Amino acid sequence: MKDFYCPEGSLISTEENKKYLTSVTALQQAQSFEIILEAMVTMCDAEHNLIVDLGCMKGLIPREEGAIGIREGTTRDIALISRVGRAVSFVVTGFSVDDSGKEYAILSRRAAQKKCIEYILSEKKIGDIVNACVTHLETFGAFCDIGCGNIALLPIDSISVSRISHPSDRFVVGDCIKAIIKKIDNDNKITLSHKELLGTWQENAAKFSQGETVSGIVRSIEDYGVFIELTPNLAGLAEPKENVKVGQCASVYIKSIIPEKMKIKLIIIDNFDNNCDYTYDYFYTGEHIEEFVYSPPDSIKQLRTYFD
Repeated sequence: MKDFYCPEGSLISTEENKKYLTSVTALQQAQSFEIILEAMVTMCDAEHNLIVDLGCMKGLIPREEGAIGIREGTTRDIALISRVGRAVSFVVTGFSVDDSGKEYAILSRRAAQKKCIEYILSEKKIGDIVNACVTHLETFGAFCDIGCGNIALLPIDSISVSRISHPSDRFVVGDCIKAIIKKIDNDNKITLSHKELLGTWQENAAKFSQGETVSGIVRSIEDYGVFIELTPNLAGLAEPKENVKVGQCASVYIKSIIPEKMKIKLIIIDNFDNNCDYTYDYFYTGEHIEEFVYSPPDSIKQLRTYFD
């Protein structure tokens, strides 16, 4: 059953999901087993009920069943309106007939979300790694769907070791990522982390050698130098240079790599405006992490994250 507890959009193309949308009989079977399904929302009507295309028939998610918190007033209706044209998770709760005598299915996204969050809270723990999908970005972090539209916050300082000015420096809405459960509040709000999956200083520095000229992104400019991001978990300090701007691409000469100080000294060869985004690598691919040590063993400064 746990395979159904995933970010919205993950199930819609699976054979299992398609099977249950083929007929009324199949939907009735899904209802009897409370199976979480997915389909596309085609419309949000004037009463903010969601109309869903099930293929074999129309589905309707009543407004109060559109999301956890709508009924209580803690979730705004924009959470419903914004689902138009997107996949939603739901369980089938019944069937009815419209004014023209046509049968339709009654669905509940709220019930799917409730089943999912109950599963996460009972089966997952701090340090567990989950699949997540970026739903929207704010200056302070990225909001991520961790299952059936349940949202968790990934704070900006937990996205990567290399500092960024905004989560959009790293993600775009719709990105499917891995994340670690970092905190679960008393009100069941979940906070995520990401940087511990992107490798240690040593693992990232191993990609580079003294004397090479490589590309990077200008992340901050200080009086004493310019910080250049070489990978999401590795930045080096370049000597000051005029006419350099944050966000620019830069070609940099690697002057030295000093593990005991976790420093990479750089010289900027050129800087320019260009699309210099790159993909990030997940060095850690397990299902649970208890401790992350970013620093090399012989480093003067030790940077650690504990998950407990």
